[in-house]
Amino acid sequence: MKDLFSVAGKVAVVTGGSTGIGATIARGLVENGAKTYITARKVEQLEATAKELSAFGECIAIPSNLGTLEGVLDFAAAINALEPKLDILINNAGATWGAPLEEFPESGWDKVMDLNVKSLFFLTQQLLPGLRQAAAVGDPSRVVNIASINGITHPGMNNYSYSSSKAAVLQLTRHLAADLAPEGINVNGIAPGYFPSKMTKHLADFEEDMKLGIPTRTLGTPEDAAGTAIYLCSRASNYVCGHTIVLDGGTVANAG
Repeated sequence: MKDLFSVAGKVAVVTGGSTGIGATIARGLVENGAKTYITARKVEQLEATAKELSAFGECIAIPSNLGTLEGVLDFAAAINALEPKLDILINNAGATWGAPLEEFPESGWDKVMDLNVKSLFFLTQQLLPGLRQAAAVGDPSRVVNIASINGITHPGMNNYSYSSSKAAVLQLTRHLAADLAPEGINVNGIAPGYFPSKMTKHLADFEEDMKLGIPTRTLGTPEDAAGTAIYLCSRASNYVCGHTIVLDGGTVANAG
């Protein structure tokens, strides 16, 4: 029982791993003994995060632009060349866009859908060889897709492409899970509520008021995100397949 939550010796990839929830999950994996590759578009920030996390274990930065299929293919090729086996894939890279309904642009729709949904699917597809090599009876490889409660309930914001993309991630998680589980690949998801980050900085002035609408009266913390990801990547969750854990302090439950 003492090793139920161990990820030691695993090889992991975290997309969008330079900031926010991605960096938090990467740190949790690194500190708990997983060799972790992180990727993001901004090279300087990515390398700074990798250097910081390398103080706790093995963290390698590989820059990429996952917003294009070419970028997805290039990044997957780099990982496949370095690692014949891949135990953990955290599909976290994402973008958002807000605009009034009447003014919402096609560019804001396509950018968000391409990164949040299309790249998630094709990166998983391209990394299947390594995930299959790592899969073992009683020790499946893992894919964890980062969704959002905005894909479950009305966001209360004009982020139409974001909420739609995250609803798609929920369904894609179920679909991939059912298809890949027989091969020893467990696919699950995490749907965070409000976590302070660069993506949510426009809401920083409202955080105290937001707490009043969350049953726990708290915002998400790095430990919440890392702990949930480690659970989904460890022996403890072997029989969890095709589900998305809502990590929101009770926000969705409160919404009815």
